[in-house]
Amino acid sequence: MTEHPTSHEGRQPLAARPQERARPRQRDAASAAAAAATAIPGPAKGPGPGTAGTGQAAGPDPQAAARREGDRLRFVGAATRRIARGIDLDEIVLGLCRASVPTFSDAILVYLRDPLPVGDERPVNPFVLRLRRSDRLRLSEELADGLTESERLRPAAIDPQTDLTPAAELCEVRPGGALAEVLRGVRPVFGDSAAARAALPELLGAGRTVPSGHRAILAPLRGRRRVIGAAVFLRGTERPPFEANDLLVAAQLATHTALGIDKAVLYGREAYIADELQRTMLPDSLPQPTGVRLASRYLPAAETARVGGDWYDAIPLPGSRVALVVGDVMGHSMTSAAIMGQLRTTAQTLAGLDLPPQEVLHHLDEQAQRLGSDRMATCLYAVYDPVAHRITIANAGHPPPVLLHLGGRAEVLRVPPGAPIGVGGVDFEAVELDAPAGATLLLYTDGLVESRLRDVWTGIEQLRERLATTARLTGPDHSPPLEALCDDVLDMLGPGDRDDDIALLAARFDGIAPSDVAYWFLEPEDSAPGRARRLARRALSRWGLEDLSDSVELLVSEVVTNAVRYAERPVTLRLLRTDILRCEVGDDSPQLPRQRRARDMDEGGRGLFLVNRLARRWGATRLSTGKVVWFEMPTRGQ
Repeated sequence: MTEHPTSHEGRQPLAARPQERARPRQRDAASAAAAAATAIPGPAKGPGPGTAGTGQAAGPDPQAAARREGDRLRFVGAATRRIARGIDLDEIVLGLCRASVPTFSDAILVYLRDPLPVGDERPVNPFVLRLRRSDRLRLSEELADGLTESERLRPAAIDPQTDLTPAAELCEVRPGGALAEVLRGVRPVFGDSAAARAALPELLGAGRTVPSGHRAILAPLRGRRRVIGAAVFLRGTERPPFEANDLLVAAQLATHTALGIDKAVLYGREAYIADELQRTMLPDSLPQPTGVRLASRYLPAAETARVGGDWYDAIPLPGSRVALVVGDVMGHSMTSAAIMGQLRTTAQTLAGLDLPPQEVLHHLDEQAQRLGSDRMATCLYAVYDPVAHRITIANAGHPPPVLLHLGGRAEVLRVPPGAPIGVGGVDFEAVELDAPAGATLLLYTDGLVESRLRDVWTGIEQLRERLATTARLTGPDHSPPLEALCDDVLDMLGPGDRDDDIALLAARFDGIAPSDVAYWFLEPEDSAPGRARRLARRALSRWGLEDLSDSVELLVSEVVTNAVRYAERPVTLRLLRTDILRCEVGDDSPQLPRQRRARDMDEGGRGLFLVNRLARRWGATRLSTGKVVWFEMPTRGQ
């Protein structure tokens, strides 16, 4: 159990903040309690000696009673406002403690159900209460000067004869027990009542007692549907005991705290669901395609609005190509995130069909219209070919990408802007541009370049200048590190520039040199597998990979044999040498091969089994013109 002195407004232990201990104080614990008693006075006292012999009967002062009731109302108003300011669970409990100590009580113990039920959830058994927080008066600096560090941090005792520290941290509420009966009754009770005398030892732990008289109040914390905890208010002997009206004050504090905790738990669950939704909608990690390096960043608009419609993606395509996608759905809500997830899934499916970028945007536009008439989004879809060193880009109302060349020149690419997705009835246009080795393509959403303080084109120009400045620092012959470049781009955001979500995708074009590519056409005839073996052997010998010849020849022969069996047009064979060796065999048959278990008497059906056993990875992808079957082999040192 951790004690939290009332002078500490944060959640860290007092030992972590020595500057708080050095702050001068004008009163000690006793004087603080006495001053606090003036805010909620005790019972009216009888007339003083000066009133004797006046002939009037002694009795309570009506004006003093009215003042006390007014003080109570003002205190309740201020305390409930302080409790209501909290958003999360800890802030609400802290608000209750700070409002209560020392104004209403000298100490407070707050127990909450563990685990706390959410909404209409059925609570789990057994019913366990955990001490969430305890606050009490602390010795003044003057009194603490002669104490050791451990003694200085020890809380002041509530009563000279009684010390509740440390109270039990966990308490299991027994069905039908005294504590269960008090919690079921909901109403606060004095500590010296019969019900509280039996319930408090069960709550605080065996052997723990409370101050005698009306110096303790046990208040159940009931939310909208069930009891979720309990609060114990304690007063020492230096101030008047609790009155009957103080039970109403405790009930108000307990009610506002319990309802606030209910809302905080629901808000926390919704925030957790929103975070999980956003996390699952975005890629866990980026692929590592051949000839290109990738890095990404995602920033929500704010901690209180973590769900949005921005997304990014990198999708490997046949032929060692990769699709780069960045999009932005209108709005910041669960609905926007759900629509974003549907559009991202649709884009992945369309990319798997190897459609041109403009066709992908066209189908995304149709999908957005099926989702609703007001489902609007922007999207930029690019396909990079590391062999041809070219990139094809289509845009649907999205900010243009920026290309950072190796020499340090940053260029805003001229891509037809197009209409946003969801407008309907529009055509999208794709452009093909050079993608030189060493260049970096930056795709982003408008949250990076647009805010209340600047328009989008001003932001794009600032982004271009920032990239050029960063590139100049690394020299003309070296590209800046990709991860550091992404961080540096985000550093350009000022305090008032976070009005929207930000998705950022950076691609460094390494490309594949022509000397590392071997490409042939094979006629679909019986001699094709033998010719493929000879061509593969020569290429491996030229690259110094003779140790792979036996395995590669066997796998090439099996894949080409399967392609020739169904092809009507020439079969393509391509070998790519990078950090791995990749072989791709294409034909005009759309039927994808499937691995099956051959029976003992079957003459065929073992080709893909061999590919699966010998290759590091393999796969088959359907194209608009047929299919490509590929496999990868590790080179030396892997």
